[in-house]
Amino acid sequence: DSEHLESTLNILNVLDELLSAGTDRRIHYMIAKGGSEALLTALVSAARAPSPNFSMLVPVMHLLAKVGHRDRNIGQKAEKMEAVLLTLDLLRQNVKHARRAAACLWLLQVFCSSISTATLLGKNGALDIVFKLISPYTTKHTRMSTVKGGFTLKHMSSVFFPDANSRCAVAKGYISGLLRLYEDWHHRDMGNGYVTMCKALLRCLQHATNTSAARAAVVAEGGMGLLFHTTQSCLDNKGLESLVDAAVQLMRKCYPKCPVPLRSGYSAYMFPLPGSSDDDSNDGNRNDDQSSRDYDDDLETDLKKLRVKPEPDRPMEELGQYVELCPELHCDFQDLDSGSEEEESSDEEILLCGKNSTFKSAPRGLIDQERDGLTDHLRARDLHNHYLNSYKAKEDTPGMVDRLLEKHGPCIPHHDPRTYAAAAARTNSVAGYSILAFPDFWGHLPPCCQELMAERKPKVQRERVFEDILRYLHPEDLINKVVFDLEDPSSQVNSEHSGSLRFFSKFESGNLRKAVHVRSHEYDLILNADANCSQHHQWFYFEVSGMKANVPYRFNIINCEKANSQFNYGMQPVLYSVREALEGKPHWVRAGSNICYYRNHFCPVHNQNGSSSAYYTLTFTVTFQHTDDVCYLAYHYPYTYSALQSHLQQLRKSVDQRKVFFQQQSLCNTIAGNPCPLVTITACPPSRSWRDLQQLRNRPYVVLTARVHPGESNASWVMKGTLEFLCSDDPAAKTLREAYIFKIIPMLNPDGVINGMHRCSLNGEDLNRQWMKPDPNLSPTIYHAKGLLYYLNTTGRSPLVFCDYHGHSRKKNVFLYGCSVKETLWQSGSAVDTASLKEDPGYRTISKTLDRIAPAFAFNSCNYLVEKSREATARVVVWREMGVLRSYTMESTYNGCDQGIFKGLQIGTRELEEMGMKFCQSLLSLRRSTMLYNRKLISQPCTLYDLDDKLQDHKSHNSFEDDEPPCVEEIEYLNDCCPEYNEDMLDQEVNSNAFSSEDEEENDKPRSSLQHPERKPRLIPCFMHRTSLEALSVKRSSCQSNDITNNT
Repeated sequence: DSEHLESTLNILNVLDELLSAGTDRRIHYMIAKGGSEALLTALVSAARAPSPNFSMLVPVMHLLAKVGHRDRNIGQKAEKMEAVLLTLDLLRQNVKHARRAAACLWLLQVFCSSISTATLLGKNGALDIVFKLISPYTTKHTRMSTVKGGFTLKHMSSVFFPDANSRCAVAKGYISGLLRLYEDWHHRDMGNGYVTMCKALLRCLQHATNTSAARAAVVAEGGMGLLFHTTQSCLDNKGLESLVDAAVQLMRKCYPKCPVPLRSGYSAYMFPLPGSSDDDSNDGNRNDDQSSRDYDDDLETDLKKLRVKPEPDRPMEELGQYVELCPELHCDFQDLDSGSEEEESSDEEILLCGKNSTFKSAPRGLIDQERDGLTDHLRARDLHNHYLNSYKAKEDTPGMVDRLLEKHGPCIPHHDPRTYAAAAARTNSVAGYSILAFPDFWGHLPPCCQELMAERKPKVQRERVFEDILRYLHPEDLINKVVFDLEDPSSQVNSEHSGSLRFFSKFESGNLRKAVHVRSHEYDLILNADANCSQHHQWFYFEVSGMKANVPYRFNIINCEKANSQFNYGMQPVLYSVREALEGKPHWVRAGSNICYYRNHFCPVHNQNGSSSAYYTLTFTVTFQHTDDVCYLAYHYPYTYSALQSHLQQLRKSVDQRKVFFQQQSLCNTIAGNPCPLVTITACPPSRSWRDLQQLRNRPYVVLTARVHPGESNASWVMKGTLEFLCSDDPAAKTLREAYIFKIIPMLNPDGVINGMHRCSLNGEDLNRQWMKPDPNLSPTIYHAKGLLYYLNTTGRSPLVFCDYHGHSRKKNVFLYGCSVKETLWQSGSAVDTASLKEDPGYRTISKTLDRIAPAFAFNSCNYLVEKSREATARVVVWREMGVLRSYTMESTYNGCDQGIFKGLQIGTRELEEMGMKFCQSLLSLRRSTMLYNRKLISQPCTLYDLDDKLQDHKSHNSFEDDEPPCVEEIEYLNDCCPEYNEDMLDQEVNSNAFSSEDEEENDKPRSSLQHPERKPRLIPCFMHRTSLEALSVKRSSCQSNDITNNT
C-alpha cells in the first residue's frame, strides 16, 4: 500500500543520508551488522512480487550497489540469497527502460566482484544480453537510443573476466565481434564523441583475454594490426590518450609468447659440486626476495625464537682451528724492538712483482696499440682479431704492458696493472678465463663531477613497445642474426665483416650470454643465469666494439627477472671507453638514454619447472663518441676478485707495519679453489710490555663482511673505502685502530664474483640464506665465517659490531637493517606485552650517527624488524646466535639519493667509498664514554656527543619493500588497462541515475556523473511527498545536533 511504500522510501533515504556522510566507516559497520543481507532480502522480496513496484525496487538496487561495492563477499551473499539470476532477469525485462536497466547493470557489476558469481552469470546468458544491448555505429539510433552500449559495456565488462566466460566468448565469436565493433566505432568517431564506447569495448577485450585461447583469437582475427593502426591515428590527439594506453596494454597482453633463443634455460656455466652426481642439478628457482609473502605475516612473532639463543651448529672442539685466524692475540711483535722496517719478500710478492711472473693475455687493445706505435686512433677490428688469438703473443705481453705503462703511466691510487695481471693469473674460473677486461686491468678514477639522474622521456616505454609490436607485424624487416654466443665462438668470428657490433664477455665478472642483431642499430642481449641454476638474470658486464660515432644504438636486455627496477627512476648503466682511458680519462661514467624497464613477451626456455615466470626488458640507447672504440657496459661499477687481491697487496705495502697491524690470511678455499681473504687491522702496541699487549688483546672486535651477492659490486666499493680509511694516517683511523680489532672478509663469494653471477655461488644457492646451517663443502666461506664468529663468542670476544655490506636494486640512498625484539613485536601487532621486555636501544646509535655525518645515508629507510624469510641471513643469525646487539646489513643503492645534498644525483664510486669511511667514523660514537675526542678526528665531532640512545618511536619502516611511487607507465600488462570505478565514482553515477525520473529518461540523455561530483544521497527525491521531506529535514537537523559526522 502507499503508506508502506512511503515508509520504505523514508527508511531508504535516511540510510542513504547516514551512509553518504563522512567516510566509508559507517557503510562497513552496516555491512558487519548484516546490512548487505537485509538489502538483498528487500530486493528479492520486491522483485518476486507479481507486479514489481520499481518505485521501491530501483532505490533498493541503488543503495545495494553503493553498499555492495564495499562488501568483499557481496557476490557470494547474492548467490546464496538467489539475487544474482533474479537481477539478470530484471535486466532482460527492462532493457528498454534506461533507468531500470542502469540500476540492474550497476548491481550486476558489483556482483561480478566474485569470480563464481560472474561465472554463474556467464552460464545463464549474460554475455548474450551484453551483445543485444550494443550494436555497430550504423544502427546506433535504434536500440542505442534506449540503453547506451558504452554504458552497458562499462558495467558488464567484468562478466568476461572468469576463464569459463572467456572461453565461451571465444566459442561464440564474441572476441571477433568486439574487435569489429571497436574498429567500427573508432573509425566513425570524428570528434571524440564515442571515446566512452571505444574504451568500454577495450575493457571487455582486456577482461576477455585472460585465457590463452582468447589471446590467440585476438591475434588470429588480426587484432594486433587493428589495434596498432587505430592507435597510431590517436597519438596526436590528447583527448584519445586513454584509448592509446588501453590499446597498448591489450596489445602487450596478446603479443604471442616466445621463449628466449637459448638451447637451455640453465646457465652456460655448470660446475660439478662436491658429493653430487653428474645428473644432479639445481634449478635455483627460489624467490629470494620473498616478494609474494605478506609483509606483516612474515614478521617473527615467536618470542622464544626472538629471545632464546639456539644451540651451536657444530661441536665446540671444532672451533680450535680458528685460533690461527686471530694472530693478533698471539703475536709477540718482536719487530717493535728491532726498529726495522724491512721485510723479507714472500713468494707471493715475488710472483706479483718479480720478472718471472706469468701474465695472462693482455687486455683487449694493448698489443695492437703497441704494434701501431700507440696511435691515438683505436683499431677495434684489429684488437678483436688479436683478442681471439692472443695466446700467440703471450710471451711478449709483459714487455708490451711495461712499454704501455711507461708511455701513459699508471694513475690510479692503490692500483697497479702489473699486480692486477699477476693476481688474475692465479684466479680459478669455471670457463677458464684467459683474457683481462681493460677497465679492470687499467683501473678507474671517479668522474670529475657528480652525475644527475637521467630524466625519463615522456612515453618512452610506449615508443619502445610500438617498436616491439612492429617486430610481430613486419617480421620481414628484421635481421635476427646472432653476433655473439657464449656457447658458440664461431658466431663471433662470423660477425667480423658483417657490419654488426661485436660483443664479448668471457672475462672475469663478465656476463653476456648471447647477442642478436635485430634491426639496423638494435640488439637483443641475453644474460647468463647464475652457475648451476636457471635464475638470477640481472648483473651484466660486457665489451662492445665496431661502433660508429654519433649513431644511437638500442640495446634490449630481454631476460631480466625483477618486477621493477631503479632504471625506471633515473638510473643509468655505466660505460668505460678504452680510447678515453688512454687519453687520460679512465672513468666509468653513467650512460644511456631512452631508458625504461617493462614486462615483455619472452618466457623461459621450456619453462623447466612449470612456473609462471615472466621476463622483463631493460632497454637503453647509447651513442658512442668514437668510431671503432672498444667500450664496456655494465650494470654497475665492476669490482672483480682480482681487483680485491691486487688492492689488498697495495694496502699491505702502503702501511707502516710498526704502527699498523695489517694481516691478510685465507679464511678458507672456495669450491673452485679460490682463497677467501680475511684481513685483520688494528694498531700495533706501543711496546712489547705485558700491559700494552693486554690492552691490544682486550680491544673489542668489529667484524665486517661484503659481497655475499656477487652482483652487488657497490658493496665492494664501500668496503674499499673502509679498508683504505682504516689503513690511512687520518687521526680518526688511528683512534679506531687503537680502539678496535677489525676482522674483515671483503668478499664472501669469490666464485660468484669471478664467474659474473648475480645472486648465488657455484652451488646454485644464495649464500646469505645459508647462515643457520651452512654446509662446509657447499658453502665453505659461510661455514668458516660463522665458525670464526663462534670462536670469538666462546672466548668472550663477541663482536661489538657486525655489518654485512650489500647493494639494493630497488631503493635509493644508503641505510641499515638491524634487529629489535620490541620493534618486531610492535609492528606485527603481537599480543606480547612489550612493556615488560628490556632491550638495549643502542642498536640505533650507529644509524643515528650516520644520518648526521653521511650525506648518502637515510635514517628513515632503516629497519629493525626480524622477518621469518630472513632468519637465515647473516644479520639475523649473528644477532640471535652470537648475541651481537649491533648486527646489521648495510644496503647501498645502485642508483642515487632522493634526500640531502646528493638529492637527484646518481651515486658514484667516490660516494660509495666515502660511505665506507663514514661507517668507520660512526663507530667512534660507541666509545665516547671511554675515549677523549680530538676535533681533528672527524669534521663533525659534535654529532658524536649529542646522541640520544632512547628509542624515539616504535615504528620501523617497511624498508624491505619498494619505496618508489608507481612508475609513470605501466610496467606490467596483465593489469586492467581500464581500471574499475572506485567507490566514489560509482556513487556519483548511482546518484545521477537516481536524480532522473521515469519521464525524463524517454527524452533526455543519461546525466553524466560529472554533473554531480559531490557524494550526495539522491535515491528517491521524485517519489516523496512534501510532508515526508519535512519530516526528514527535522530528523536531519536532529542528527546534526548530535554531531554524527564526527564519529565516522
